[in-house]
Amino acid sequence: AGGGSGPVGSAAEDGGPSAPERVVFPPTFSVSEIKNKQRRHFMFLRWKQQQRKEKLAAKKKRRKEREALGDKAPPKAIPKTIENQRVYDETTVDPNDEEVAFDEATDEFAPYFNRQTVPKILITTSDRPRGRTVRFCEQLSTVIPNSHVYYRRGLALKRIIPQCIARDFTDLIVINEDRKIPNGLVLSHLPDGPTAHFRMSSVRLRKEIKRKGKEPTEHVPEVILNNFTTRLGHSIGRMFASLFPHDPQFIGRQVATFHNQRDYIFFRFHRYIFKSEKKVGIQELGPRFTLKLRSLQKGTFDSKFGEYEWIHKRREMDTSRRKFHL
Repeated sequence: AGGGSGPVGSAAEDGGPSAPERVVFPPTFSVSEIKNKQRRHFMFLRWKQQQRKEKLAAKKKRRKEREALGDKAPPKAIPKTIENQRVYDETTVDPNDEEVAFDEATDEFAPYFNRQTVPKILITTSDRPRGRTVRFCEQLSTVIPNSHVYYRRGLALKRIIPQCIARDFTDLIVINEDRKIPNGLVLSHLPDGPTAHFRMSSVRLRKEIKRKGKEPTEHVPEVILNNFTTRLGHSIGRMFASLFPHDPQFIGRQVATFHNQRDYIFFRFHRYIFKSEKKVGIQELGPRFTLKLRSLQKGTFDSKFGEYEWIHKRREMDTSRRKFHL
C-alpha cells in the first residue's frame, strides 16, 4: 500500500460498536512505517477517507460562501492540469501570421482547400489481414465518404502508390496489424506527400461500443479538429481534414472528431439529436480508435530513402510530461 503523512483515525482496540476515537499521530509519522501489511493498508484507507471528507467539507463551505456573496464572489480558481501547465512551444501557430498563411497557400494540401480536388481515398491493409482488421477497414470506409477498400496480397506499397495516382486517388490509408489486432496507420497524401505514420491503439468496433446509435448514413459528416496548435499539429490536422469532402450534409447530423490531447489523437464518430430547442443529445456510431504520431515523412511512402520532417524520439522528446509536439 502507498504511504502518506498526517492525522489518521484509529479503530477502537476493544472492537466494540462505538465510533472509533480519533488519534493524532506526530507530524513526522508516516503510514508506511507500520510493519503489519494489513494494518498498514487499513490505516492508509482510513487516512484517504478522512482526506476526502475534509476536501468535500471545504468544497461545500466555499460553495456556501459564494452563494452568500452572490455577484461579489471572487472568480473560481482554475485547477492545475498538465494541459494548462504545458511548456510553451515556439512553433505554436498564430492564425494571423503571414508566414503561416503563405505556407498554407503553397503546401501539398492547398489544392484541396482551394476546392481544386475532390477527396478519393484508398483504404488497404497489411499483407493478408485477419477478420478484425477487415471489419475495421469496412467500418472506416463508411465514415470517410468516397473511400474504397482494397485488400493487399503481397503487393508492395511502392507499386500501389503509382496505381493510386493513375486512378486519381488523393490519399492512401494503410492499416497494419499485429497478432490479429490493428496497431498502426499510415496516411499518405497523393501525389506528392507528405506521409504520416501513427501507432494505433484502443480500437473499438461498432458492436463493442455500449449504447451505440444506428448504422451511419451516407451523408457527408462534419469534421471537428481540436487542439492542433503547433506547426506540426497544424499539418497533421490539414491531413485529416483533406480526407473528407468540402461541404458537409448537415441533414445527416453526423460528426467526425479528431481530438488531440497530450499528443494522443482520439477519433470519435457521433450523430447528434435535437431533444428540444435547448438540449442536444449525441449517439456514438463507431468505430473509435486512438492515434500517436510516430513520424512525418516528405513525399510518398519510402521506408529506405525517405526524408523525414519529424520523428518521435522517445528518450530525447519525452523528458517532460508537460512538453507536447502537436
